[in-house]
Amino acid sequence: MRGKLWMRCSPFLSKRYVSTCGTTSSLSPSTSYSSIQPWLFVGLGNPGEKYQSTRHNVGFDMIDAFAQSQGIPLTTHHFKALFGEGMVDGVPVLLAKPQTYINLSGESAAALAAYYKLPLHRVLVAYDDTDLPCGVLRLQPKGGSGRHNGLKSVIYHFRKNREFGRLRIGIGRPPGQMDPKAFVLQKFNKTARERIDSGIKEGVDILKMVVTKGLTEAARVSNVNQKYKHLVSDDQQLY
Repeated sequence: MRGKLWMRCSPFLSKRYVSTCGTTSSLSPSTSYSSIQPWLFVGLGNPGEKYQSTRHNVGFDMIDAFAQSQGIPLTTHHFKALFGEGMVDGVPVLLAKPQTYINLSGESAAALAAYYKLPLHRVLVAYDDTDLPCGVLRLQPKGGSGRHNGLKSVIYHFRKNREFGRLRIGIGRPPGQMDPKAFVLQKFNKTARERIDSGIKEGVDILKMVVTKGLTEAARVSNVNQKYKHLVSDDQQLY
């Protein structure tokens, strides 16, 4: 039995996480799905009321909004994540919000991808990005981690493979000399929150497009639409 578990987990996981596959949940990787491979959408953030609505948690916010739009409950605890599964236009979709704290997100993301035998091109990670203006989104089929420790963890636990999708959610840069670590743990003011909420609504449509048209086409369409959004703005209103 352990040999089979290792074969199932080995494409993505280091040996220290193999035992997790056999003990976390009774959910089966073949759960009544069609022959279409599922999509796994993972949102990055920190668990707990203290971190709700902070800049670092917009990945969680994106998954929550998508789950609500599709009627997918996120009530199961599966591989260190709040987890839900459903169908979107006939395609199985898995949603996850790792509860490990953001810097260890890869532990959960890699375990889920391995358990469901997903190639990385069927995985997409949503996360906050200080290199994009507040509320601007960017969809990419692969890339580096930038300065995001949560994404670094995901890449590390995918055995340094970077060829998974990512939905970058712009939160803007820290003002002045503000410590970036403090900045991402703050909540948005009213103006910035409105901009983020608008972006998340657009992100829900982008994720639907990923499911129905594929990542490449969704990126081509959505990135053109996002390119000039908020190009001219008064950033002082956002802090």
